[in-house]
Amino acid sequence: MNQLFTVNDLHVTYKRPGEKPLEAVKGVSFVLNERETLGIVGESGSGKSTIAKTLMLLHPSSGGEILFCGKNVAQFTPDERRAYRRNVQMVFQDAVGSLNPRMTIRQALEEALRQTRVESARKPEELLDIVGLSNAVLDQYPRELSGGQCQRASFARALAVHPKVLVADEPVSALDVSVQARILNLLRDLRRNLDLAVILIAHDLAVVRNVCDRVCVMHKGLFADHGQAEEVFARPKSEYTRELLAAVPDVARELARRNKSCCT
Repeated sequence: MNQLFTVNDLHVTYKRPGEKPLEAVKGVSFVLNERETLGIVGESGSGKSTIAKTLMLLHPSSGGEILFCGKNVAQFTPDERRAYRRNVQMVFQDAVGSLNPRMTIRQALEEALRQTRVESARKPEELLDIVGLSNAVLDQYPRELSGGQCQRASFARALAVHPKVLVADEPVSALDVSVQARILNLLRDLRRNLDLAVILIAHDLAVVRNVCDRVCVMHKGLFADHGQAEEVFARPKSEYTRELLAAVPDVARELARRNKSCCT
């Protein structure tokens, strides 16, 4: 498979006036291949969401390099940056907050299409069908929808421009377990049906266990474990990963049970 992202020795530092610089990411390397789901898992403050923001060019790196399709993103021309933003789309943790409360779902989707100016972009009705929502929600506001519906609408907005990569930053952490399973099923279907590559950010190993091809376990700005998902879960190399696995077995079983029931 072709590599979409190649990240080499990435460092990210936050610098606030009057405060000591905080190195949130301390040198991580990974690749993302076409049609692959990579999970980056860790507790709050481990640096995983910082990686997502840096990939989205929302925060600058302080060292290392990010290559997209073989080219360093730091060397992109303005046109290449615009193309990159179309090819790499993000779904945020707070689905309700990420949608404009003054826009209906139709208006939010149409606004995404206007901003990106992609001729082959999908129409709002088609986008809702892809994510399993009825056309009835098109003229509703985010406050009128459930958390799960808002998250699906956020996926629809991200898919409007035919991205190659979807960065999902804790997309299910604010949802209950049964809704989590449905959203994770949706994520798996989108990858398969649309040939997407996915970076799934999560704090719960149970969330990524049955979804990701490869997993990176993050701790204090570094990867404590990384590799094929089945290998990381069966034979974790670090004590930190073993502690995480020991802490969530009941959650993992419940999610797997509900996930299975959603598929039948």
